[in-house]
Amino acid sequence: AQRTMFGSQNNYDAPTAPAAPVQTVISGGGRIWMDRNLGASQVATGVTDVISYGDLYEWGRATDGHQLRTASITTTQSTTDSPVNSLFIVGAGDWRNPSNNNLWQGVNGINNPCPSGFRIPTKAEWEIEIASWNTQNKEGAFASPLKLPTPGFRDNNGGGVMNGGINGDYWASTIDGTNSFIMYIHVGAGTVSFPRTYGFACRCIKE
Repeated sequence: AQRTMFGSQNNYDAPTAPAAPVQTVISGGGRIWMDRNLGASQVATGVTDVISYGDLYEWGRATDGHQLRTASITTTQSTTDSPVNSLFIVGAGDWRNPSNNNLWQGVNGINNPCPSGFRIPTKAEWEIEIASWNTQNKEGAFASPLKLPTPGFRDNNGGGVMNGGINGDYWASTIDGTNSFIMYIHVGAGTVSFPRTYGFACRCIKE
């Protein structure tokens, strides 16, 4: 009888399904961005489109579960770049103690939550986009190619999710002392810095 030999050539890893391609759009500022917020299942159909809101990240954290709007809270800060759990950390200005200003810096940055080749935009990159809008407010932000909705934010004290459909707040990678910058859209639009324990939306830009 013929004997079948099982040599090392058969010890291969099963092929993995390729990652879904990242859907992109060219912005008014001429850059390639993701066409939706991190964690969102679709492009916004309106400024208050709940399905397009996506997740709410604390600045500098990876996609570890804390970004889910239903994540439980804790007041215990993390001493490392990777907290030991997926809890949303409240009650202080930073979830990490001591702070680490090197998080989210560039496409290879520590804890970069964006898909491969993408990163969190800088304050200056957000300001270029704001300047390209017809109106510098939430209506202009949605009318732009980025179709930015108003996902609200998560409070850094009690952890409440609030102002969905009213405020649009998006993290930038740029630091400001112990805070970090966001781009905000409401009745106006601009950049301002906030404590890193707030939960804000993320929109990724291509490197």
